[in-house]
Amino acid sequence: MIAIIDYGMGNLASVSNALNKLGYETVISDDPEKILGAERVILPGVGAFEDAIRNLRQRGLDKAINEVLRQDKPLLGICLGMQLMMSESEENGLHQGLDIVPGRVVKFQLPAGYKVPHMGWNSITPGVGSRLFAGVAPEAYFYFVHSYYVAPEDETFIAARCNYGADFTCAIERGRLFATQFHPEKSGTIGLQVLKNFGEI
Repeated sequence: MIAIIDYGMGNLASVSNALNKLGYETVISDDPEKILGAERVILPGVGAFEDAIRNLRQRGLDKAINEVLRQDKPLLGICLGMQLMMSESEENGLHQGLDIVPGRVVKFQLPAGYKVPHMGWNSITPGVGSRLFAGVAPEAYFYFVHSYYVAPEDETFIAARCNYGADFTCAIERGRLFATQFHPEKSGTIGLQVLKNFGEI
């Protein structure tokens, strides 16, 4: 069973549908007990950082996420879900995150000709030995929609990079903690491969 955390923001149905297509049973829930009862957990997200972190804390889901990690269950953050894992975000002021990954969420500062938000298909460069990207070809394309990106303090967290006017971290991996800035559920067959890899960890 894979639990998809419902905190009022995110592509819940599309993530669930992608996992169901792969044969995984899913539950969408804001109940910490149901989330902790699952074998794997996904923190999706679309929207503003401040609203998202407030919703998580109001529902006690921040504590549930920390307990998931304490129990060493696989956890995957997607898009805003990845950003929420950082120590802080500078989106619309400075806001404290879950502080799972030391670092900050920062806004793109790009050369002329590059639009923000970064929206559409972009190739990525996975790190050697990443379990999340097993079977994924170098320079594979994934679908992005974001104006901010994560800047981890410890580069050993970085599982993949992307270039959009500048290099940025597009995936992190440490133990059973995983996250992607792109949307695997919207990235076709290659995105399904990433979700399948997560489901097999």
